[in-house]
Amino acid sequence: MNWITNYVRPKINSMFGRREVAENLWIKCPETGEMVFHKDLESNQWVIPSSGYHMKISAKARLGYFFDDGAYELIPAPKVPQDPLKFRDTKKYVDRLREHRTKTELDDAIVAGIGKVSGIETVACVHDFNFIAGSLGVAAGEAIIAAFETAVKRHCPLVMFPASGGARMQEGILSLMQLPRTTVAVEMLKEAGLPYIVVLTNPTTGGVSASYAMLGDVHLAEPGAEIGFAGRRVILQTIREQLPEGFQTSEYLLEHGMVDMVTHRHDIPSTVGRLLRMMLNQPALEKPEASATGNGITLNGTGGSDPIVQILDDPGTRAKPPLVDARREATPAAN
Repeated sequence: MNWITNYVRPKINSMFGRREVAENLWIKCPETGEMVFHKDLESNQWVIPSSGYHMKISAKARLGYFFDDGAYELIPAPKVPQDPLKFRDTKKYVDRLREHRTKTELDDAIVAGIGKVSGIETVACVHDFNFIAGSLGVAAGEAIIAAFETAVKRHCPLVMFPASGGARMQEGILSLMQLPRTTVAVEMLKEAGLPYIVVLTNPTTGGVSASYAMLGDVHLAEPGAEIGFAGRRVILQTIREQLPEGFQTSEYLLEHGMVDMVTHRHDIPSTVGRLLRMMLNQPALEKPEASATGNGITLNGTGGSDPIVQILDDPGTRAKPPLVDARREATPAAN
C-alpha cells in the first residue's frame, strides 16, 4: 500500500476542499475539435453552436424538442420474447439487453409518443441509437407497428426519426422479418389517407434504410447525417473506386434527389408542422415560427420563395399525399 497516495493525498484534498470535476463537463466537437461546455450544448439541443454539428440525442429528448411545449403521451410497446434464438457472441444476448436497459432506462431501441405539432395531433416514432445502435429487432418492430396502429386509430399523421445501424444480428431472421412487417404498417397508414413524414438522422443505415426509413411522403434530414445501406468502407472495398466527397451524407442525397430537405434541428418542429397543415388542408398558423438558427431550409439545390410548397406541388414527388382532411373523411373506428 502506498501511504502517500492512499492516505496523505486524500487528507490534503479534503482539507483544501478539492472537488472532483465531472468528465463530461466539456465536450469536443467531432468536426473541429472545439471544446464546448455541456450546459451550453444542452441548451442548444446538442448542436455545436460554432460548427453546426448535430450530436446524437436520446429518443425522449428528441420527443421533448419535437412536440409543442414538450408535452406528449408515451405509446406502450407490446411485450415480446427477450431472446428467441438463445444467442451468444462475446456475451449472452440477455446480458447485453440488461446492460443497455440499465444504461438507457428504455425497454428497447424504439420510443413512440403522441402529442401536438403546430397544434396538430401527431404520432412520433424515434430510434434511440444508445440502445444497441438503434438496431431493429422484434421488440422494436412491434413498437413501430403499435405506433402506426395508434396513428390510424386516432386519424393522425406519423413522423419517423430513424437512427440505426440496421437489423439486430442477435435476432437473425426474426429481425429481418421486421422489414416487411413495418413496410405493411406504412402502407396501412397511407391507405387511411394520413401523411407519413421521415426525418433522417445520423446514422440511418442497413435494413432500416431499406424499409420504412425511405418510404415517407416527404423526407427531411438533419445536416451531415450519414444515410445509406452498406457502409462507406464496404462499398469502397467492393467497387475499388474512389467515392465522391461527402458520399452518403444528407447533403449528398439532397443533391441526388433522395432527400427533399436538409433542415436544422431547431427548425424541424415548425417545418413538419407546416408540411402537415398543408397536407391535411388545414389553415396555416397566423404567425409562423421564425427560424431559431437563421439557416433556413435547403430544397434539392433550388431556390424559390417557399420550398415546402415546391415539394407538395412537384409532380415528381414520390408519394404525394392527397390534400384532404384525413380526420374528416376517415370512418370512425369501431369501439
